[in-house]
Amino acid sequence: MSVMHNRSKKQAYFAMKYRRIRKRRGHKKAIIAIARMMMVSLYHMIKNKKPFTPCDYEELMNPQKHPEKVVLNDANVFEYLKSQGYDITSLVISNDN
Repeated sequence: MSVMHNRSKKQAYFAMKYRRIRKRRGHKKAIIAIARMMMVSLYHMIKNKKPFTPCDYEELMNPQKHPEKVVLNDANVFEYLKSQGYDITSLVISNDN
C-alpha cells in the first residue's frame, strides 16, 4: 500500500489529521478514522446545504498562532483561575492528602 502524500496544498486538512492520528493509533485505525470524518462531513454538508468548514482548521494550519496550553498543578491553579477572571475568594485551600 502506498503512503498518503499531500498532493493538494489547498486541501491538506485530512492529510494533517491523518498524520496526527497515525502517530497515536497506527495506519489502519487512522484510515478508518479519516474515512469516518469524511462521511460525517459529507452528511452534514448535504443535510445543511453548506460548504465544508472544519472548526479546527485555523489551529491545524497555523499552530504557532494559538496560545500555549497551560499545565495546572497545586502551585498555579489559583493564579490561573484569577487571571481568567474568576473570583477565588470563596475557594478553600486545603492540604488534605
